[in-house]
Amino acid sequence: MYFVILTTDKPNSAHIRQGTRPAHLEYAKGFGQQIVAGGATLTDDGQTMTGSFLLVDMGDRAAVEEFARNDPYVNAGLFETVEIRRWLKVIFNAPPE
Repeated sequence: MYFVILTTDKPNSAHIRQGTRPAHLEYAKGFGQQIVAGGATLTDDGQTMTGSFLLVDMGDRAAVEEFARNDPYVNAGLFETVEIRRWLKVIFNAPPE
């Protein structure tokens, strides 16, 4: 089942994101293909990270909630909000490998 995880960083938290980024990326690597796509959301000028977007393929909502709860970014207190939504794949144009 696909889910979208959309987060918003707390104000003035760039130092938390930068300090926790290596642990976050290492954590995410452990989920392999379950993470379909992911990355930071940005301000319109592309200069400042404002949150994160993840598209995950996991067995159920509980698995996604556990994944999100154990993310080093969450444990470091980076996010003001974490939203999880079920996603129905209708259009998906994956780039060629």
